[in-house]
Formats: sequence, C-alpha cells, structure tokens
Amino acid sequence: MHYGRDFFDRPADRVARELLGARLVVRGADSRLQRHVVFETEAYLGAHDLACHGSKGMTKRNAVMFGPAGHWYVYLCYGIHWMLNIVTGAEGVPAAVLIRGAGELVGPGRVTRGLGIDQALNGLAAGRKAGLWLEPSGIEIPRRWIARTPRIGVGYAGVWAEKPLRYVVDRQRLSTIRWQAGR
Repeated sequence: MHYGRDFFDRPADRVARELLGARLVVRGADSRLQRHVVFETEAYLGAHDLACHGSKGMTKRNAVMFGPAGHWYVYLCYGIHWMLNIVTGAEGVPAAVLIRGAGELVGPGRVTRGLGIDQALNGLAAGRKAGLWLEPSGIEIPRRWIARTPRIGVGYAGVWAEKPLRYVVDRQRLSTIRWQAGR
C-alpha cells in the first residue's frame, strides 16, 4: 500500500518529517521492485518561501508544483543532477518535499542517478502506474533522533536559507530500528 494524495495534501514540513523512515519504491525495467528507506528530506513551503521554485510565480519548469499533491516534480539542477520532489499541500500553492537520501544513496543527485530517475516522471502521480511511489514501512522514528537543519544550496534565499527545513535521521540508528522492527 502506498501513500495516497491525502497524505501529501498537507504542509510540506509535516510531510517531510513524516517521510523519514518511509520506503521509496522503484519498479525497474525488469519489473523488479527496489525499496529504499528515506532518511533525509527538505521542505519547500510555498510562494512565501524564497528558496522555493514557486516563489516568483508559475513557469513551464515549476508548473507541476502548483498542481495536485502526490505528483512528482523532477527538475534538472545545474544542468547535471535530477532532483526528485513530491508535491504537497493544496492546489495552487507551490510546495514540495525534496528526497535527499534513501537507502544507501546520500544526496539528491545520487538518489536519482542511482535509481534511474529523470524528467520522464515529472508530473506523474506517485504510484504503481508511474513505477515510483512512497509507502509506509512501519518504522516509527523517535523525534529526538531527527536533526533539523537549514536546507542545502539555497543561500540566495535570504532569511529563508536559515530556516530548519531539512530533516535527517542517522542511517545507523535507522538500521537499528529496522532490525528491531524485523524481530
């Protein structure tokens, strides 16, 4: 069972925190499923958030962010790395959560490269039809294990660059929780 639109139709910071411990599931070309536990996310809250792509209005590139929650927003960063985001909140509000780390993949560019994710997923609803979705893992992350830090690479955003909207859980602790949950 994967998270549906209702899960994502909430504020990005709440979704970002609650995706820690969830599984990012990818169906490969051979139809095999790969599951990777999410351990790092970043929230982008909407037009008022100066680090958000939607802060200057809708463009062809960011239009997906203004659409329904639960759709993938995939864009090219620096002409090199694809960035994987899931749209959150109400339609018309450009908010999303960036997946920064999952499984053994550390960093958003490594996540997309390692999982073969590119612009083909942009605008698709997260789910089996798209071949990429997020699902609950049954892992409950204690809040005290979650580090909240400023987002990475958004120095241009003034005071918004310092907002603690990056959520990280230590992968060693996460593997301990998985082991305990598997007992």
